[in-house]
Amino acid sequence: MDFTGLSAFALTPLLDDRLDEAAYVRLIENLRVAGVDSIGALGSTGCYPYFSRTERANALRLATEHSGAIPVIAGVGALRTRDVLWLAEDAQKAGVSAVLLAPVSYHALTEDEVFDLFEAVTRELSVPLCVYDNPATTHFSFSDGLIARIAQLPNIGSIKIPPVSAELAPQRVAKLRAEIPAHIRLGISGDASAVDGLSAGCAIWYSVTGGLFPQAALAISRAAMAGDMALARAHSAALQPLWDLFKRYGGSLRVIATAAELLGAVAEPCLPPPVQTLKGAARRDVAEVIETLRLVV
Repeated sequence: MDFTGLSAFALTPLLDDRLDEAAYVRLIENLRVAGVDSIGALGSTGCYPYFSRTERANALRLATEHSGAIPVIAGVGALRTRDVLWLAEDAQKAGVSAVLLAPVSYHALTEDEVFDLFEAVTRELSVPLCVYDNPATTHFSFSDGLIARIAQLPNIGSIKIPPVSAELAPQRVAKLRAEIPAHIRLGISGDASAVDGLSAGCAIWYSVTGGLFPQAALAISRAAMAGDMALARAHSAALQPLWDLFKRYGGSLRVIATAAELLGAVAEPCLPPPVQTLKGAARRDVAEVIETLRLVV
């Protein structure tokens, strides 16, 4: 697992409050056929905290069985270190190529507590780990010093950083690169900022959009990986109405899940309650953007 290119994060759709295995397999196979560089299973888009250990193991089994030669990155976040270790073990048994870990918590964590979490998990791993800095969801922000400490642990393969502006991206990426070992890949999240991160030196884009619309995301990623940032920015600018929806409706999950329902890729409702897809005028906004951009699964 080299953590480069486009990592497409799939929904984990429900049907009658249970994993919709048929729809999930179709989403995974769509990513395989599209030729994404890796598949993210049970990431934030996949609503991993809402599923039991058994449900998560089943989802990972299906993902690895239907991903072909494309590596699968599995989210293993949980409240307790014990549970993270169990989930990481299940993920490895399922045959994933890497795991993704954010410091999930109810009580605010200290830096030492987060370091101890990653130290405990990496000590037991036989696959690389991606550190996920996602303060919007976890309400924990990694300091550069903490990232540098964690980067010295075994089996760290990538650092997934939050969205960064075009003006600050080069400085941010250069600073982190100077503080972590050369073999660790920096990755960007936040689809609207993907080109900014990739142009600044991030090696991989962890993409929500890519999980449902891989061709649209691949157009951006392939251009960026080829060094044609003008073309990558043009492809990203063409998706601005979608980026605007993400901002308007509090993030990408509900927009992407709503789009999946509207396009018939998943049944309605597909999200784990109490989380819901968009209704009313918001749903009509998503339908209009799908039609305007001619987005297809």
